[in-house]
Amino acid sequence: MKGVAFSVRIDTSMFVDTAKVVVVAGRGGKGAVSFRTEKYIDKGGPDGGDGGHGGDVIFVGDENTNTLIDFRYHPELKADNGQNGSKRDRRGKSADPLLIKVPLGTIVSRDNNVLADITENDQKEIVAHGGEGGFGNAHFKSSTRQAPRVAEVGEPGETFEVVLELRLLADVGLIGFPNAGKSTLLSVVSNAKPEIADYAFTTLTPNLGVADIDSSTLLIADIPGLIEGASEGKGLGGAFLRHVDRTSVLLHLIDAYNDDVANAYQIIRKELKAHSPNLANRKEVIAITKIEGLDDEIINDQLSNLQKVIPPETPLFAISSSAHKNIKELLRELAYQVDIVRKEEAAQSEEASEETDGIPVISLSNIQKEASWQVEKHGEHFVAKGQKIEKFARRTDFNNPHSLNRLRDIMRKMGVSHELERQGAVGDSVVSIAGQEFTLTEQ
Repeated sequence: MKGVAFSVRIDTSMFVDTAKVVVVAGRGGKGAVSFRTEKYIDKGGPDGGDGGHGGDVIFVGDENTNTLIDFRYHPELKADNGQNGSKRDRRGKSADPLLIKVPLGTIVSRDNNVLADITENDQKEIVAHGGEGGFGNAHFKSSTRQAPRVAEVGEPGETFEVVLELRLLADVGLIGFPNAGKSTLLSVVSNAKPEIADYAFTTLTPNLGVADIDSSTLLIADIPGLIEGASEGKGLGGAFLRHVDRTSVLLHLIDAYNDDVANAYQIIRKELKAHSPNLANRKEVIAITKIEGLDDEIINDQLSNLQKVIPPETPLFAISSSAHKNIKELLRELAYQVDIVRKEEAAQSEEASEETDGIPVISLSNIQKEASWQVEKHGEHFVAKGQKIEKFARRTDFNNPHSLNRLRDIMRKMGVSHELERQGAVGDSVVSIAGQEFTLTEQ
């Protein structure tokens, strides 16, 4: 059978499909406090420039990267900080983003919430945003404030732990017990070269291969052999069940020499369903393998035993990878089933889009969300929360009394101070915003 243009094989010793890392976006640069001191200009005005933005942490899909192993040795991904502003209205340079290459099929999650799902080459997703640079004092000049001594510090960049999980992207996922013939089939239909030997758990890592059939191309993933209890963590299969989630069609291979092919099929189906109920409805093609040397009567008996337990519409084949028997027919059926799935997915996506069109959604505007705030009293301590007020607090230089008084002015204009006083706060009451503590009024 004709080979293919390329294939991917993941080295056993290097394959890693999960990792935890801390992403640290860059802090914004500080704004400058500066005044013009040019010759012949008396009482020069403020000319402190703004700080530059901190660098974002961006994950990039890379088709040439196959593993998350590098993240085991680099558990922290840190972008550069923005530069500080300087005199003569010079803005600090913004930091370049930190670009992190990851394999296609990588999911980036934080607290079980998906931040990015990298499925395409060169796809870029900002996972952690860098902090904005602080304003210099030139920004605060007005008709009533000719010599402002206020400048902002840069905002900290987002910092948190994320979980990286690699799930193989494939058209067809090969499933079945160890030694069911998955690796052999993959080596025959593509130029992938998985390790093959006569013992359980031959495949320790997933292998990818590309098979050409007629005008179609199939990306096939050989998922390591499953055993009973794999969904509960037994054996090696449980660590790789996640890869089945990404495949469009499952090719279930069963050794023709198995004493009870029906039971073998049912055990694997049970494990798939236990791992993810959605897998129970996945398109499936079934094939008994290694039929070379078997009488037709034995082959037909095994097929008959399987037909008693599989859904009536499920395609069923008897194949021999080594003898290339019925392989071409099997690949054509797989291509046909993958095409059906692709069309169904496209139709569902279009239908979902049509259902949401024209439905009014009532929600707060972004401006309303940012401006909203609340005050909580904890004993003699008060905490103010809200996107906008916390943003101002993060940009306040608490070592500069002019900057701190500006924050107090903003609190009064937003009504935060009034609510604090209504709840019992007085001048020397301690107020906390964005983790910074200060007194309600200047002492």
